[in-house]
Amino acid sequence: MPPRPGLPASLIIAARDARTPRQRRSRDDSRSRPARPALSVDVPALLLSLKLSAATAAILVALGLPLAAWLAFSPARWKPLVEAVVALPIVLPPTVLGFYVLLLLGPHGPVGRAVESLFGARLPFTFEGLLIASVLYSLPFAVQPFAASFAAVDRSLLEAAASLGASRLGTFRRVVLPLSRAGVITGIVLSFAHTLGEFGVVLMIGGNIPGETRTVSVAIYDHVQALDYDSAGATSLVLLAVSFAVLATTYALQRRTVSAWPLRSKPAS
Repeated sequence: MPPRPGLPASLIIAARDARTPRQRRSRDDSRSRPARPALSVDVPALLLSLKLSAATAAILVALGLPLAAWLAFSPARWKPLVEAVVALPIVLPPTVLGFYVLLLLGPHGPVGRAVESLFGARLPFTFEGLLIASVLYSLPFAVQPFAASFAAVDRSLLEAAASLGASRLGTFRRVVLPLSRAGVITGIVLSFAHTLGEFGVVLMIGGNIPGETRTVSVAIYDHVQALDYDSAGATSLVLLAVSFAVLATTYALQRRTVSAWPLRSKPAS
């Protein structure tokens, strides 16, 4: 940079050399320090996770309600075997479940071969494959609250409905479901929140394809691998806030449901 007009060059050089060693060292360090990555939240990954969680919860409502009703009211002796299969994702490591689901949906698996022969598409590393794996992974978190709330319904009410000529479907729709509203809401929210934070199954089935299978948990893992702890913390904070808001809303709805239920009137003496 050329010296300013009116200032001798010797004066500028003397002023520059008059800096202390600490000042020179701090300036050199600031020049050599690498640029800090910008703080960011992976919005596409968050939206994909919300989409996956909502679709999973909707499918589990359609599949879980009849399965839970059968588990609650069926007298079959082999019902404990079905209950054990439903509860397996709770105790199995996610990578183990993801491995077997990958074999099932892969091009050499029965489901993968059938889908490829019928539709010419493959399920691994796609959103559809991710959705199937998420439904299997979150199945017990929906079915178990459903079944517990159905089993808690007073059997005398079911017998009264049957004596009045109501069908099983009508009794389930008009008696069992309204009395089990809190358990149904709990199952829906638990399956949604559980899918929102899943990692192992997602990574095994979907991989890490941006916009297709990259969920928010995988994005957090990538930020940590890149030593970008600020972005990982910001994304984790958003996920924490969403999960807390969902659970708080659920508990508030359950409390309103219980408080709105009329109290039993005392029998007249």
